[in-house]
Amino acid sequence: MPKLCPLYSGSSGNSYYLETAGKGILIDCGRNAKQLESALKEKEIDISRIQAIFITHEHTDHVSALRVFAGRYHIRAYASYGTIAALEDKGYLSEKVDIQPITLDGVELDDFFIEPFRISHDCVEGYGYVVETQDDRKTAFATDTGIITPAMQTALTGCDTVVLESNHDIGMLRCGKYPYVLKRRILSDVGHLSNELCALTAVDLVKTGTTRLLLAHLSRENNIPELAMQASLCELERSGMKQQVDFLLSVIPEICHDKPVRY
Repeated sequence: MPKLCPLYSGSSGNSYYLETAGKGILIDCGRNAKQLESALKEKEIDISRIQAIFITHEHTDHVSALRVFAGRYHIRAYASYGTIAALEDKGYLSEKVDIQPITLDGVELDDFFIEPFRISHDCVEGYGYVVETQDDRKTAFATDTGIITPAMQTALTGCDTVVLESNHDIGMLRCGKYPYVLKRRILSDVGHLSNELCALTAVDLVKTGTTRLLLAHLSRENNIPELAMQASLCELERSGMKQQVDFLLSVIPEICHDKPVRY
């Protein structure tokens, strides 16, 4: 039975731990190494269980611990060719970091099969990931994307659990203090997914078999958990589906102290 432990989620850092049969992987390693170590200790996760780190893209809130954490514990990392080149340019790698390219064909690792899909974000070559465990459970990580492309929709369809971006409330963003250029970036097709687009995607996913949705990467400035939750919940209920009957919906806090999700 897989165990999903969100560690951090949001513009200040992102990291998720997924475990099955006593072995685990990390999706991203935002924050710094000390904070990541502390989060893993709080969840009673032995770092020796971590078989690999899968990087979505090169932005700081997804990779800030990579050089120190991966180097210190000799954990192999995977990312797209474009992301690896960007990480090298930005100084996030060192001779102590073993990082390997992963293509859309995916990679098999112990009790996991990890298959990437392209996201629509203003990065070099960003990936989301679908992780399949030996009990045929699929967990998807889909954040940092301005839209859900047809390829993303195909990748997410049929996943049991989806970590899905619900970054901002459009009204809050438009009326907020961000400069116009930044607002335009966030609202663009290569920005971040709004509560409204997340809600529509959630309906499609539940209709095709997803039973657990975790809303992630909420903006501290342009969203609040209650708005994100209500946007998706109302859209799902409007489509005739019920919480705790057809699906389980929750919001991942910026720093997650919740118990691991088992499914």
